[in-house]
Amino acid sequence: MSENRFKIVFDGALLPGVDSGTAKLNLAALFKSDVAAIERLFSGRPVALKRDLSHADAQTYLQALKNTGIDARIESEPSIELSLSDVHDHVPTAAVAEPDSPYAPPKANVGESVAGFATLKPFGVEGRIGRLRFLAWSMVLSLVTLAVVGVFAIIGLGLVSGDSTAGLIVAGILAFILCLAFLIVSIMISVQRLHDIGWSGWLWLLNLVPFVGSFFPLLMLVMPGTPAANRYGAPPPPNSTAVKVLSSLWVVVIALLIVGALAGGISAIQDEYENTLESSYQSGSVTTDEIEVEVEPDANSPADAAEEAQPPVDSAKE
Repeated sequence: MSENRFKIVFDGALLPGVDSGTAKLNLAALFKSDVAAIERLFSGRPVALKRDLSHADAQTYLQALKNTGIDARIESEPSIELSLSDVHDHVPTAAVAEPDSPYAPPKANVGESVAGFATLKPFGVEGRIGRLRFLAWSMVLSLVTLAVVGVFAIIGLGLVSGDSTAGLIVAGILAFILCLAFLIVSIMISVQRLHDIGWSGWLWLLNLVPFVGSFFPLLMLVMPGTPAANRYGAPPPPNSTAVKVLSSLWVVVIALLIVGALAGGISAIQDEYENTLESSYQSGSVTTDEIEVEVEPDANSPADAAEEAQPPVDSAKE
């Protein structure tokens, strides 16, 4: 050959901080293969993932492999060349499809395909959930909270009417415990949503920061999750019909709350404006008691005309 050729060798090592399960899922997505076949690459023996490459192509291919989380390396040809087909463990020959080209990525059709989705864990901080599932679970949690609060409100009214002090204390303690439980579950759901984005669950504490906590929940709803596996595990399973329906209801409720808040704000501003106008009118008006009116005699009035028509009285004749 006119130039040196290189190959990509992998012996099962991972980059620091990368989980083996995540690396296998990413590598399976890169090779368009299943996880069962990819697991044979992690036997500890050197495996040539790509051969007969130029140095530039080898660097490009190596960077793509490092993005999956594995610690591969470049070696010059010739070397001990192993491929994915060399590490089969008692697999029938008919089950393995030969690649069309020696430079094609390894493919295997071994057993049943393994779904690259994580198991859902509603009551935990491990795992990931998408935006629609986050809305759906929040909707369910809110409905359960409203139902429990309604039941406790009815019980509390009964205890107040019965003047049961001990019953009120017990009901208050139970209500506090339930509210704390609902808060913990809500935090777990939010942490899993942050994991789906690729963020740390500790960022939930930003909800407690003034001003930032007013828009951070909206940011959690808007930000899309990573489509492939990240450091928090594989992506969540596809959304079911129930998840889509519940999330749509929650969106409708949020829209109604926003419209109601805007309508209430506009009504309050209008009432304040009318009150201001009325107050200004009352403070600037003048009552008739404060006005002194001097009535001028009217020359055209009948009484004055009759008085002028009388002849003058001669005092001498009298």
